Amino acid sequence: MDVVVSQIFTGLSIGSILLLAAIGLALTFGQMGVINMAHGEFIMAGGYTAFVVQGLFENAGVGLLLSIPVAFLVGGLLGVILEMTLLRRMYHRPLDTLLVTYGVSLILQQLAKTIFGTQGKSVETPTWLQGPIELFGFDFPKTRVFVLVLAVVTVVGLSMLLKATSLGRRIRATVQNRQLAECSGISTRSTDRLTFFVGSGLAGIAGVALTQLAPVNASVGQAYIINAFLVVVVGGIGQIKGAVIAAFVLGIGQAALEKIYDASLARILIFVAIVLFLQLRPQGIFNVRTRSLA
Repeated sequence: MDVVVSQIFTGLSIGSILLLAAIGLALTFGQMGVINMAHGEFIMAGGYTAFVVQGLFENAGVGLLLSIPVAFLVGGLLGVILEMTLLRRMYHRPLDTLLVTYGVSLILQQLAKTIFGTQGKSVETPTWLQGPIELFGFDFPKTRVFVLVLAVVTVVGLSMLLKATSLGRRIRATVQNRQLAECSGISTRSTDRLTFFVGSGLAGIAGVALTQLAPVNASVGQAYIINAFLVVVVGGIGQIKGAVIAAFVLGIGQAALEKIYDASLARILIFVAIVLFLQLRPQGIFNVRTRSLA
């Protein structure tokens, strides 16, 4: 029983990281058709933000908590700059955006190496996140519980934004039918920019979470970007609830397979399972319902 609970929790931990990395992609790709390969570098920027912000405070806990909103702003601003300078002319041209953002990702990686060096930077774990916590008679690492809670809070916050705010209504209208939204007086241009800000900011939060599991370096984002795209595709393009389900299912599946096989084989089996699933259901778990006649 202990082994089963441990594996489920490990899977939830992996899933929470995948979810934080993918949820911003689900938002921007679903609305604008942009394949943002620089999303991983926004995650990296969030990790380095946590390192810098924590260095400004003697209390590691205060620095970590403050780094979450700061990383959101840093990631969001990077996303807006990218959208305004390069991507605004490439909406719904996914191959073009893939090539352009891949080049941007390489530039950001080199910039990070120049500023912070090639060695990983560790963010101190606060005392209140050290050691295990007992839940339901089982011990779980506090850092992984923190990441899981952060993922849940992020998803709830994004869901409230989409359902209970005017920005959320504009985003949903733009996703359903961009032309009709424009005819209704919605500025889809500003909506796209704000959406990219939010989606990129969520990547910054993911970077903060990763600092509690491993040191941050210039290539940390590349370790998650492909899996993040797989979560988005399996969940259904632009579907937040699909991304949540896909992230945790893939996380639990990967944890279970790694218990039986080595990590490399487990990833291969997960990828094969994804390919087979998409052959049966290419639209993913959920598909976008639109009012478009096209």
